[in-house]
Amino acid sequence: MTAQNTTTDLREPSDPGAVSGSEVRRAALTAMATSAIEWYDFFIYGTAAALVFGTKFFPSVSPVAGVLAAFATFAIGFAARPLGGIVCGHYGDKFGRKPVLVATLVLMGVATMLIGLLPTFSTIGVAAPIMLALLRFAQGLAVGGQWGGAMLVATEYAPPGRRGLYGSFVQLGVPVGLILGNLTFLLMTSAVGKDDFEAWGWRVPFVFSVVMIALAMFVHKRLEETPAYQRAEERLSDGERTRRRSPVLEVLRSQPKQILFAAGSFLVVNASFYLLVTGMLDYGSRHLGMSKGTVLTAVLLGNSAQLVALPLFAWLSDHVGRRRVYAAGVVALGIWAFPMFRLVDTERVPLVVLAMVGGGICLSAAYGPQAALFAEMFSAEVRFSGASLGYQIAAVLGGGLAPFLMVLLLESTHTSMSISLYMAVMAAVALLSLWRIRPVRDPAERPPLATR
Repeated sequence: MTAQNTTTDLREPSDPGAVSGSEVRRAALTAMATSAIEWYDFFIYGTAAALVFGTKFFPSVSPVAGVLAAFATFAIGFAARPLGGIVCGHYGDKFGRKPVLVATLVLMGVATMLIGLLPTFSTIGVAAPIMLALLRFAQGLAVGGQWGGAMLVATEYAPPGRRGLYGSFVQLGVPVGLILGNLTFLLMTSAVGKDDFEAWGWRVPFVFSVVMIALAMFVHKRLEETPAYQRAEERLSDGERTRRRSPVLEVLRSQPKQILFAAGSFLVVNASFYLLVTGMLDYGSRHLGMSKGTVLTAVLLGNSAQLVALPLFAWLSDHVGRRRVYAAGVVALGIWAFPMFRLVDTERVPLVVLAMVGGGICLSAAYGPQAALFAEMFSAEVRFSGASLGYQIAAVLGGGLAPFLMVLLLESTHTSMSISLYMAVMAAVALLSLWRIRPVRDPAERPPLATR
């Protein structure tokens, strides 16, 4: 059975009588919790890369080169994400969403905790940055599979007509995870002082990730497989199930353009996010000379705005259409990129906060409905593989390179205007890709809202 000849339960992923309200709520909250802690682990690396990794793991180079080297290891996690999406997508489409989600939680928890226990360059020499890069690669593998699993848990359990809103629960995990990570670093820098923070305080947020193991056990024991996946498996005959050896190859063969357009539509969203949360830390503290605590606070407030804006825009997409809301967010990101840096360049705290909050709201308009948009692009049999590949390719080309390119552009042009232009170009690419997206349709249902 291929994605081309399959009619899918796209808009109405679950039979209202088949799943209780408590199960739906448990699935949504579990998706948000797993997403929040997974992204907490992934993001604290970016914060540490901007604040301490340059001196701890690359002390023999200049400060600028050290930051570039730290951000290069940050990008390694993004390079691993498509591989994580491929591997986890294959097993998630073939054996279920739940076991893959559990595996990614365990992998992320172990890798992040080990980073917190890792000796630095002064202790074990060149082995330190090598081990750091390997553990970052493991983080990338985990998050490459986790997003697809959590997204499908949220959207495939969603009640009729509310896939956008319920999909936003997994998206909410991103700002929640980032806020937790920034709060942890902010508290550590305030509690132990600069010297102790650079000596050992930066390790505490990483070691805290041991809670991922407990969360994985909860998911394993309390969460059932999604209704959409169970029905997709029931539709397959024994012969079809045997022949369906590789969902990844199946979706690459049947829907390659969908994957590329999904990636293209997400480029500016992903890049803007990492410029806001990681690039701005370096830009504000090193380039402008602002205190690290001030910049962290501004980033924290910007992400707090997403806690309200994300579900609001996702809910709106259930009523007026995914692409309309998503396109508005993409346009807003391309435009806001220009005043945003002008506001930050003033170095006035209220204006820096305004820049971050405005960026967070623009980002939410696209990121809120994005989970439902991607879910509606692929049939249930290959949805994990297709959605994960589109998301993770954009993560490499957009998010992974964004902080690195930001530093290079600033060093070569000496103006933030170059970064604004970079974001505007990616917004144009996203709009063109969004225009070409074609959601999967089920003749028994009304057209998916992504088409409107």
